[in-house]
Amino acid sequence: MLTLALLRAKTEEVKKGLAIKNFGQPELVDEIIKLDDERKALQRDRDEAQMQMNIASKEIGAAFQSGDKAKAEELKAKTAQLKDDIKVLSEKHDAALEAMNAKLILLPNMPHPSVKPGKSAEDNETIHQEGDIPEFSFEALPHWELAAKYDIIDFELGNKITGAGFPVYKGKGARLQRALIGFFLDRATDAGYLEIQPPLVINEESGYGTGQLPDKDGQMYAIPEDKLFLIPTAEVPVTNIYRDVMLKEDELPKKNAAYSACFRREAGSYGKDVRGLNRLHQFDKVEIVQIAHPDKSYAILEEMKDHVAGLLRDLKLPFRILRLCGGDTSFTAALTYDFEVYSAAQKRWLEVSSVSNFESFQANRMKLRFKDKEGNTSLLHTLNGSALALPRILAALLENYQTETGIYLPDVLKTYTGFDSI
Repeated sequence: MLTLALLRAKTEEVKKGLAIKNFGQPELVDEIIKLDDERKALQRDRDEAQMQMNIASKEIGAAFQSGDKAKAEELKAKTAQLKDDIKVLSEKHDAALEAMNAKLILLPNMPHPSVKPGKSAEDNETIHQEGDIPEFSFEALPHWELAAKYDIIDFELGNKITGAGFPVYKGKGARLQRALIGFFLDRATDAGYLEIQPPLVINEESGYGTGQLPDKDGQMYAIPEDKLFLIPTAEVPVTNIYRDVMLKEDELPKKNAAYSACFRREAGSYGKDVRGLNRLHQFDKVEIVQIAHPDKSYAILEEMKDHVAGLLRDLKLPFRILRLCGGDTSFTAALTYDFEVYSAAQKRWLEVSSVSNFESFQANRMKLRFKDKEGNTSLLHTLNGSALALPRILAALLENYQTETGIYLPDVLKTYTGFDSI
């Protein structure tokens, strides 16, 4: 959530930033400032009325002591009126505050100055690409055909048990999933991240804190009778560990990594781009999260970007890094790098990670702050990234490492799987 101080100090700059994100209601900025002005005026009037009532209350006692009953009764009537006035002012103040907050949470985060205007993914900027695109002397099969051929992923069985988008991993397919999770977690631990095993269900406060609510409530699986939601990513419970927390400057940065299943409704997704593992309702992912000093968060973003790139290099998958344009940057992010791997059989790039800096947007919602050595209090910056999401990594491994006689695995996974081929 953007701060009121920012909206007031840099009103036109905020509107320009929101335009880069294609936000269509710039007038909300002025409406929020106006409501805040009303709230402040009502607060002043309420405080003045409260002060007058306190004075009058003291004078009542003095009037009774002096025997001036008429004045005492007059003062009692005045305090009764002031009490009514305070109640009305409080109600108006709370209504203005509620209206202001209702509009404030509709504003997306400001984009970083490096974010370029754009409408969609087609306008994203490729900033790095490496690795050789595989070439085959035979007709390469897509991963869903390979999965059926070697009986390692059963999409129809998942459809029977639950529905489309819930595959069943079997045998070496299940072991390969577990191997990838272990590999990603071990690399995160080696990089200084503390492993967390979070709940897979969150409450409304947690969804609000990281910005899933109210922006993406339709994309989450809800448990309405308990007002709970299945997590769309481990980012949500892990970041909310620090909700309403005051950290010390010398504790920073906080580095956490977590494996979890993730659940997304993916409403409206259909067509060839969702076949097989390309788009699922339940999938596995290892997430890295950092809570950082505002002055260091962009250096940390680069560090996290390099961490993800290192994983893909170790897996020897061709990949590219994109800097997202304004129209493709999420509601909560200030700057996002997307990682895509090349899918040899599908002959297209598949997104496997997003690494983002949210600056103070989530921290403001969560009241996540730190106290410096001088005792000053400021909002922290939050960052997270997929390191990595498994479905499309698995799809790329199956397709890129296929031969006419089987699928051979990258060396880095062999100690995790216990086998070197399928």
